[in-house]
Amino acid sequence: MLAPLILAASRSDKMRAFVSAAPGTKQVVDRFIAGESVDQVVPIIEDAAAKGLEVTLDVVGEDITTVEQSQAARDAYLQLVERLKELGLGTKAEMSIKLSMFGQALEGGHELALANVRPVVIAAAAIGTTVTLDAEDHTTLDSMFAIHEELRKDFPQTGCVIQAYLFRTEDDARRLAAAGSRVRIVKGAYKEPAEVAFQDKAEIDKAYVRVMRILMEGAGYPMIGSHDPRLVSIAQELARQAGRKLDEYEFQMLYGIRSDEQLRLAAEGHRMRVYTAYGTDWYGYFMRRLAEKPANLLFFARSVLTKG
Repeated sequence: MLAPLILAASRSDKMRAFVSAAPGTKQVVDRFIAGESVDQVVPIIEDAAAKGLEVTLDVVGEDITTVEQSQAARDAYLQLVERLKELGLGTKAEMSIKLSMFGQALEGGHELALANVRPVVIAAAAIGTTVTLDAEDHTTLDSMFAIHEELRKDFPQTGCVIQAYLFRTEDDARRLAAAGSRVRIVKGAYKEPAEVAFQDKAEIDKAYVRVMRILMEGAGYPMIGSHDPRLVSIAQELARQAGRKLDEYEFQMLYGIRSDEQLRLAAEGHRMRVYTAYGTDWYGYFMRRLAEKPANLLFFARSVLTKG
């Protein structure tokens, strides 16, 4: 399978240099990355709001190595909050944060990440929005969940992400599916060993459905992160069985993928949130998008060949 190779390449400095220099890269990156700065992404937020869509904003760049970089990441999100406040878009745009970008992997990283993310959560709450903590590889999750629990003491609307391909996720879902919680379920986009995660696509899909059922039958607010038409349809049926109204759960899809489906779901009255990434350090995010779907890799390869 190509996905593990692509995910391994996402950690390679040599591959980063090669992909960044490839003639067709920008065309493909622009499909997934909304821009490099806050000002470039603002029109996209406004356009989404006009179409009945909501967004969650991710400032890309989790591969940091210094405390100063983690503080710069914090400041980038604070700048984003200030722009959302100026534009009155707080209720239409939330934020997604990878704690690795806030220093989680550095020495004393758990405390550092918590110290960096707290002011962003405070600022977000002040303008009527919130933050969702993205899930990363399995070694980071205990820290992420502990930070999530700590933040929810003062800001119970703080969300988190769980990944269907991990064996632990059904237990995590049961624990998190409580009143007031916001939980995004995704398949998972990191290279994980067979000891902790399902490797077969069919098994991952089955696990995804099991976790969706737990979230839909729980007391929290499920956020269904999937582009798979079958899983979207199953989510609608599980919501119906659980007696959920259309505003008691939402769908989430990536910027640049299945835009027509996003509009269709919104037109049907579903809450539809578009995961919108921006920033200059796009490589890790971009490689995970290639790994998730062979068609994305084919699109990239074709662009490189035709531009070379």
